[in-house]
Amino acid sequence: MDWSSVQLRSLVELRRRGTVTAVAAALGYTAGAISQQLGALERAAGVPLLRRVGRRVELTDAGLAFAGHAQQILDIEASATAALERSAGRVAGELQMALFATAAAEILPVMLARVARRHPDLVVRSRELVVDDVYDVVASGTADLAVGLEYPDVPIRRDPSLRVMPLHRERFSLAAPAGALPPGPVGLAATGPPLGWILPPEDTHYGLAIRTVCRRAGIEPALRHEVVDTAVSLALVEAGIGVSTVTDLMLRLRPSRFDVLPLVETFERHIVAVVRSSAEHRPNVAAVLRVLRELRLETVT
Repeated sequence: MDWSSVQLRSLVELRRRGTVTAVAAALGYTAGAISQQLGALERAAGVPLLRRVGRRVELTDAGLAFAGHAQQILDIEASATAALERSAGRVAGELQMALFATAAAEILPVMLARVARRHPDLVVRSRELVVDDVYDVVASGTADLAVGLEYPDVPIRRDPSLRVMPLHRERFSLAAPAGALPPGPVGLAATGPPLGWILPPEDTHYGLAIRTVCRRAGIEPALRHEVVDTAVSLALVEAGIGVSTVTDLMLRLRPSRFDVLPLVETFERHIVAVVRSSAEHRPNVAAVLRVLRELRLETVT
């Protein structure tokens, strides 16, 4: 049987994500291209792997079984690639990297400069993503390495194919309009009316994490504005619209004039590096990981 890695990965991602559209977004193709890849794989396999249900396609029993083996094939291929790179003993070629916005702004420029000095034959290509998507692009093989976030209050589901390595821990403070609250540490219970909250949606890790911390403190945050972009949230706080939570790294995104008050409650996030377990020791990946571990002390703290 003759098939390609892209075809196998499309099948694995269809099992993971459920729709061709979602697979296309994850792998960086059009939906039509993914459909063609799946059709070619089905012809190569010689048995029906897909069935149409309304306007969607889903995997047949054979497709589900084959998807499990396809993942094993991709893992073996990744291990073989890592072995070849290690035997060559050089850091060269390309590395695909994904980062969330704050990391792209604050960490990426310094990291790229240091990698270029140490490893001039390595080209790092980066892609900024919504933070909740960085795990998926590594799992799918679209990125070799990602810088993401994890919230201890709502830990992500652990994928056995991924390694998640802590780089830095940040504690959240309360961002409040100037003079709205007394100076000094503040408890979340003091953020009730007339102050409202500016928060990301609850179906994001960050949005769920802050609501979890508030509920543990015995309050339900009075949502005024639902905002994903951190810079917009900070602008609204500065304008006196409401309160939000903020870390030192988030504060670097936009010079702002508002009060930053320590929280009585502990609310943290961890900046993490994410790689596939089979790729962790590839020379290219290991080289960039070393730089990231150095920058956690120099750039993020």
